[in-house]
Amino acid sequence: MSTVWWVVLSVLFVAVFAATVIAIRLVVREVLNDRLDMVARIYPVSSATGVAPWILQIRRLGGLMTRLSVPAGNWQDSPLRIHFFTAGLRGSNAPLIYFASKSILTFVMPLLVLGVLSLFHWTPPGHAFVAIIVVAAAFGYFLPNSVLERMIERRQRRIVEGFPDALDLITVCIEAGLGLDAAIDKVAIESAETCRALAEELHLVTLELRAGSSRERALKNLSKRAGTEDVSVLVAMLIQAERFGSSIADSLTVHSEMLRTKRQQEAEERAAKVPTKLLMPLMFCIFPSMLLVLMGPAMLNIFHALLPSLTGH
Repeated sequence: MSTVWWVVLSVLFVAVFAATVIAIRLVVREVLNDRLDMVARIYPVSSATGVAPWILQIRRLGGLMTRLSVPAGNWQDSPLRIHFFTAGLRGSNAPLIYFASKSILTFVMPLLVLGVLSLFHWTPPGHAFVAIIVVAAAFGYFLPNSVLERMIERRQRRIVEGFPDALDLITVCIEAGLGLDAAIDKVAIESAETCRALAEELHLVTLELRAGSSRERALKNLSKRAGTEDVSVLVAMLIQAERFGSSIADSLTVHSEMLRTKRQQEAEERAAKVPTKLLMPLMFCIFPSMLLVLMGPAMLNIFHALLPSLTGH
């Protein structure tokens, strides 16, 4: 067979193969498009993002409102981003909601104040009216900051409360023969039910180690995300133990005992502050009520007994 026939057969094979592939792609695409159109008619969503149109409108509006309060420069490198991580807000929509709420509340709070003033039919003087509006706008602008700080404090308290138990589990795992990385992974799984915040942080450490990050860097990131003194001290201790080759199990045992002693001292301190905190409510709320209940009938009897002599009847 000559070379020309080989060339013709090769071209024919390539043409038939290409036509078959194109036909299959077209048929499969038509079937897929039909199924997508059927789903879109039942659940109307945007074909570009897979999100409902009204959600896209809210996101677009939130993005416009976010621009009014987002700080200048690259805010992702600012401490505010660390605050989001410390509060457990790692979603991509958290900054959008935060900055949009600051912008929206700045305008909504003065409107609410105006509504309350109009409801009671009270119009303050000019300077007082301007001051009230400015204070309401400032309150609305800084309200998300207070909410974020409250979330951070609550999450840090949960981490501190569950930290000694997690250290005991890590110590047991290490004494059983596991390495520190495997022990952290095991404790992250076991602590998911008791302390979810600490389990999430330990799981992130495991993911960073699996991604190829060094142990020192992963532990420092843990300390930065947690934002508590106990975690920072533990991270420094583990880094020093790894550098100098000391026993990690002994270090964890000593550190967990120190944390338990510290937690007991904090509980005793709070208990000692209770009488001082109860002094003002007792003086201004409970004691006057008790005096009114105890001396009220006696004062009424004295008043009724002295009333005839005072009036002369």
